[in-house]
Amino acid sequence: MKRMVVWTVSVLVVAFLGGCATSSPDVVQRGDAQRMAKVEDAVVLTVRPVVVDGSQSGVGAAVGGVAGAIGGFASSGVRREGQVLGLLAGVAGAAAGNAMERMATREDAFEILVQLKGGERRAIVQAKGNETFMPGDSVILVTTGNKVRVTRAPR
Repeated sequence: MKRMVVWTVSVLVVAFLGGCATSSPDVVQRGDAQRMAKVEDAVVLTVRPVVVDGSQSGVGAAVGGVAGAIGGFASSGVRREGQVLGLLAGVAGAAAGNAMERMATREDAFEILVQLKGGERRAIVQAKGNETFMPGDSVILVTTGNKVRVTRAPR
């Protein structure tokens, strides 16, 4: 019973932390608010779907490792056996937590190839947002710091 509770809590923590991370073009980070951004006109050449691989910050591995170690240690009545089981379950939990974090933070995105007014071409990978882009669409590239996002040009 304890083991099931520990694993459930681990999965929920990793899923919650994964849900906190976003790279949506519709969400502006606090540090980017009230900052001047460079804006460039462009035309969409191609759009193709891609998947942005999930992150491995170590949070999932840490949570899974601790949960596994506690569950493994608690599952045995013999002290020495409990220590060995705790160690093995901790390693397995760390691997599982790392994999869960990676899967929870994967996201669907688009690679958008654009051509600037001067003829230069750029490729931008951007998470799916509310806007859809088709070849020939007029867009603007908004650059804040070292982050670029694509949005529809005003008509």
